[in-house]
Amino acid sequence: MMSRRIASVAVTCTAALALAGVVGAQVVVQPGPPPPVTVTPAPPPPVVVKPTPPPTVVVEPTPPPAVVVEQTPSSTTIIESSKTTVTAPVPQVVQTGHIEANEVRAQTIYANKIKASDVKGAIHQTRDVKMSGRGSLKMPSVVASVIYAETIEARSVTADNIYVRDLDRR
Repeated sequence: MMSRRIASVAVTCTAALALAGVVGAQVVVQPGPPPPVTVTPAPPPPVVVKPTPPPTVVVEPTPPPAVVVEQTPSSTTIIESSKTTVTAPVPQVVQTGHIEANEVRAQTIYANKIKASDVKGAIHQTRDVKMSGRGSLKMPSVVASVIYAETIEARSVTADNIYVRDLDRR
């Protein structure tokens, strides 16, 4: 019986305490709704615009137009004192040590010394013309495309380009 008494006392005390507000019924705490979440997007990354470099432009010079020079087989007439006429084709290149003539004509003349009273053409001063020509030409007229000579003595020298070390206009 004693246990009944204890149980009854416990129930009575609990009830008294419950009425007094000391012991309350079981309280279940439910969480409230979650607080509102505000999402602010991060600022966009900076946009860096790099201008593309201009394309490389390579301008190659156009080659000069091809110039084809066709030489017609011209001839030179040499008249000797015996009244004999000799016709010879115009040589492309003449190499000699000495030329003595009334007239010397060519497209280009290379000489170390020219003695002439009439010189026509673009004259270019050079230091020295080295050549392997030997011998001597003595005739009224010497005509060639290119002439290499150590010395030229003539009344008239005509060429597009004359490369000479010493020019003596007599």
